[in-house]
Amino acid sequence: MKEIPDHLRTGLSVVFIGFNPSPKSGEVGHHYANPRNNFWRILHRSGLTPRLYTAAEDHELLELGYGFTNIVSRPTRTAEEITREEYAQGRQILRDKLELYRPQVACFVGKGVYTEFSRRSHVKWGFQEEPIIEDVREFVAPSSSGLVRMPMEEIISIYKGLFKKSPFDPDAEL
Repeated sequence: MKEIPDHLRTGLSVVFIGFNPSPKSGEVGHHYANPRNNFWRILHRSGLTPRLYTAAEDHELLELGYGFTNIVSRPTRTAEEITREEYAQGRQILRDKLELYRPQVACFVGKGVYTEFSRRSHVKWGFQEEPIIEDVREFVAPSSSGLVRMPMEEIISIYKGLFKKSPFDPDAEL
């Protein structure tokens, strides 16, 4: 299975960072393509997108100021299949990407993604107090996997914390 392309550029409001692509994402070449993954529904229901997008439209979110990448680029069925070496290499590659593109916010889609990147064991939901990359705010959100047991409304409320107001409000602020 091939790696899926990042959607990154300078000036983004938020870069969403996952563990790694699912086999379905690797097959179709788009982020969060597994039909059991709730990512696109979460973005829409939290007010981060004006409509419900599909994985095939992932590149279109660049126009909304959103980008996508992963800590590890190799598709796997579960994060448990990722090796320690892949994480070590992925941490440095991700750090380089964040330093190069400098999004306003790096949103880690899952506490595990952030703990692998930061090497911190105690992490809270939302904005982190001590970012690793200077001038890039770090936000930890629940995983969008369909296997997550947290109620959907709670997940959505955490994602809403990315903005003080809906991003489609002209007075919205990160």
